Amino acid sequence: MTGRVRELVASPRFQRLVLAVILVNAVTLGLESVPAAMDRFGDLLIVIDTIALSLFVVELGLRIYAHGWRFFTDPWSVFDFIVVAIAVAPALGAFTAMRAFRVLRVLRLISAPRATRRVVGGLLAAIPGMSVVIALLGLMVYVGAVIATYLFDDIAPDYFGDLGSSLFTMFQVLTGEAWPTVAAAVLSKAPLAWIFFVAYILVSSFAVLNLFIAVFVRGMQTGVTDDLTAAEHHHATTQAAHDRLLLTEIRALRAELAALRTATRATHQQPDAQ
Repeated sequence: MTGRVRELVASPRFQRLVLAVILVNAVTLGLESVPAAMDRFGDLLIVIDTIALSLFVVELGLRIYAHGWRFFTDPWSVFDFIVVAIAVAPALGAFTAMRAFRVLRVLRLISAPRATRRVVGGLLAAIPGMSVVIALLGLMVYVGAVIATYLFDDIAPDYFGDLGSSLFTMFQVLTGEAWPTVAAAVLSKAPLAWIFFVAYILVSSFAVLNLFIAVFVRGMQTGVTDDLTAAEHHHATTQAAHDRLLLTEIRALRAELAALRTATRATHQQPDAQ
């Protein structure tokens, strides 16, 4: 029975069904936030939402039954379990204030398709490298804020009056938010200030921020390489097992042919002996 359930939850049809339920539930959860849709289709949306949640619980129960405690050794399975557990809580009377967290069920779209898992896996693999880039970016913002405070505190006190204001302003400049306003406030009294801002943007935005992309792409490449290596290893193992089975069958067939030849010779020799 356990083997059949394991085959069921691993089958492509079952996976596509779960993905379809997730997509439908995502649409219904969005419609439930629209008053006009709730006034017209409120009862239907609630029924669909309840059915989807029930299917999620059943699917999760089948997977736990099929894999046992090994279910909790897979990070993606644990992720699904946590998402469904958080989604079930608002359905209980004591947690009605948490109904907004039902939308977390949509996060199961992260773990359902293999391609999405690969992207998230690449992102997680890039976290150690990203932490270094974040530290470097924070250092650039801090150095720029300190310099700007010394240079422009009297010119634009609203933006550079103290270190805290300068840090926030330089972060805005880094993201490109309100950059023209900041530049206009400073350049009107310090025309050469553009040299500082251009150098800061070139170093922080164009150089350091692009490191995020490089680190992420490297993490993705590592993840894809690991997947391909695992797939090749699995294929090689499967092929080796198939070859061993084929070789065993060929040897058995040769033994049967040899036994048949011996029996045939014995049959022919008996009439000759008579």
